[in-house]
Order: sequence, then C-alpha cells, then structure tokens
Amino acid sequence: MEPRQSLPENLPEIATLPGSCPEYFRWIQQDLRHWRETGITEAMVEKARRTAHFRLTISGGKMYVEKFRQSIQTRDLFTMWGFVQLMRLYPGRLPDLELMFDCDDRPVVPEAEIGREPPPVFRYCSDSRSLDIVFPDWSFWGWAEINIRPWRSMLKAIKEGNAKTRWEDRVPYAYWKGNPNVCPWRGELMQCNATDQNDWNARLYVQNWDAESKEGFQHSNIEDQCTHRYKIYIEGWGWSVSEKYIFACDSPTLLMTLRWHDFFIRGMTPQKHYWPVKDSDKCRSLKFAVEWGNNHTAKAKAIGERGSRFIHEDMKMEYVYDYIFHLLDEYAKLLRYKPKVPPNAVEVCSACSADGNWRKFMEESMEKSGSDSGPCTMPPPYEDQEFKVLVDEQAKATRQVEAWEEQY
Repeated sequence: MEPRQSLPENLPEIATLPGSCPEYFRWIQQDLRHWRETGITEAMVEKARRTAHFRLTISGGKMYVEKFRQSIQTRDLFTMWGFVQLMRLYPGRLPDLELMFDCDDRPVVPEAEIGREPPPVFRYCSDSRSLDIVFPDWSFWGWAEINIRPWRSMLKAIKEGNAKTRWEDRVPYAYWKGNPNVCPWRGELMQCNATDQNDWNARLYVQNWDAESKEGFQHSNIEDQCTHRYKIYIEGWGWSVSEKYIFACDSPTLLMTLRWHDFFIRGMTPQKHYWPVKDSDKCRSLKFAVEWGNNHTAKAKAIGERGSRFIHEDMKMEYVYDYIFHLLDEYAKLLRYKPKVPPNAVEVCSACSADGNWRKFMEESMEKSGSDSGPCTMPPPYEDQEFKVLVDEQAKATRQVEAWEEQY
C-alpha cells in the first residue's frame, strides 16, 4: 500500500441494504466478551504484537498501517485493502481505534489467558479454546496467487454455474478437490476415494496449484465445480478459505468435524444448512451421508438450498462489510485509551503498488460509492440461557446424525 493518498471527500452515495443484520452477527459480542469487564488497554494491544503481521490505526477518519513482518503470499495486502474499501463505503463513520492483525492460519491466544490481560488478536479463524477475534479473510477481495476473483464476482459466477445443472441431474456422489498435502486429515480423506475393492461414494481429486499456475488456471475454476450432488468441506492446516465457495454450490455440504471456525460458520446449523461428517470415521461417514441423501432426495436438496441461500443472501459483500464495521465499532468501545498514530506507520488509502492479478482484483473489488443508509442494525447479544440452548441444539442435531450412522 502506498502512503499519503487520501480518500475522496465526497464519494457518490448509493442505497444499501436496510433492516437488521443476519443472525450470525450476534457472535461479535461473544468474541469480544473476554474484554467486556476490563476493557482493552494499550498494554494488551502491545502484547498482541508478538505474532502480528501489522498494526492498523484509524485516527480522525484516516487509516495508518505499521507492518512488522511479511505474511504468507499477499494476505496482509488484501486484508488492508479490505479495510480501505470499508472506509470508502462508510467514510468518516469508523471510530478511532488500534488493532493488531495476525495473518497466519491458527489461533495463538489460549483461553488460559483469561484473567491475565489477554491480547486482542485479529485473525481469520479461531477455535473453542482460543480468544482470537475472527475477521473475514483476505480472499473476499481476491486471492491473486491462485486466480480466485473478489467475492462479488465469485458469487455471480457460482450462481451461473449452479444454473447449468439441476441438482437431480448432478453426479450422485460426494466431491472434493484440493491439496491433500497440507495436513494429515486431508491425506486420510484421500483414502476414501473409489477403488476396485471399495466405493465410499466419494470422488476426490488432487489440486496441484503449481501445475495450474503454469497452465493458466484452466482446470481450477470454482464455478465449474458445482457438478456433484454433494460437496465435501474439510479443513486444511487451519480453517479453509474453500468453505464459502463449497457452500455456495446448491449441493448439500458434507462438513467434516470442525476444529476451527471463521466468522460465519457459527450461524449455520447441522441438518439445516449442512450435513455433519465424522472426522474419526471419514469413509464410512461419507458413504452413509451420500446414501441417506440419495434415499431422501427432497430433504437433501433442501439442505443444499438452505446452505447455499445463506451464502448468497446473508453473506453477500454488503453484509461482509457490515460485519467488519460492527466488529470494529464494538471493539473500539472497549478501548481504554486514545489511539495515537505510531511513528513508523504510514497512511494508506486507495492506491496500491501492485501489478497483474493483484492490481486487477483490487480494481475489481474497489468500492465506487459511499453508502447513504449506513450498515444494517445489529441484533441484540445472546443472553446466557439463549446461547446455551443454541449450542445444545447444534450438538443435538449432530448427535442425531451420528446415531443414524451407528444404525447403518
């Protein structure tokens, strides 16, 4: 990002989505609850520097970044670009704040830090035993290294891809294509591929990104992968960016037991938006899921449609920006000090020294107009009992599927 290129003072205004935010926005308060009583001090934020890739400061309606270390590929660059676009969409509406962002895959703040001034670390995923604050990943503005376009463009392309093949006419098996070498559990998944001896109802393919890059990404278009009745989601070294694209396909997502969560998956429910699959018994669990779906086609199709509708409607880019806005707004309320611009920080705005796909995707994802209506209205935070019921219901729905599997 280049310094000293200020945002336009008067972006043209457009109307945005009115009304209440989607239900999953309620998790913002859950993620910030660990600092609700104490607030967030400057010392806590500095403590987060240990693993952070950059510090982001908003002061007087301008954004400043201090980079500490290089991220994987250009995750940091596209994440910063996302902040810039938020400020273009809602100019002058974000409060002064300071945060530390870690662009790596796995959470780093253990729950043991509770009561010991835990550092507020922003990142793309967390888990039930960590305090990291989840934030939409960089690929919403494009993943240039593997030719994945910004989210608005991808949603449109996947919607068109969905229309090419009716669900009933899709290949009646579970599909996955990815890199199996990033973690042991993906390697285990590949053992579920069809052989002369066994057919676990799964069709699994290796995605070689190096080869794809050399061939111009001719065989990796996500919108061309909505051809099977069932899509498998399995995590990588951390949560996987692939999740949102898999869910968007109008096919039931067979969700392998999660270790991590991103910002939206907690708003989805087993049997309603996806079908849970046991990580500890992958092949048998996949075989059962596909047979159940092929024997209950109306129910299976409905699961796929609800999961896909969640992505296309509740996860449209306007709501991604609103989620970030409300997360930053609620976070800023917890700060117990007035953020100052660090001496090593540079002001960043609408320009970026990038070429090729990097520049192309930035231009494609640039917000051309400011919003005249502001972000959606935040739903109230969960009451303790209400939250317990939610978690219990989700666990119950998963246990029910596991019980059916045991009878299979």
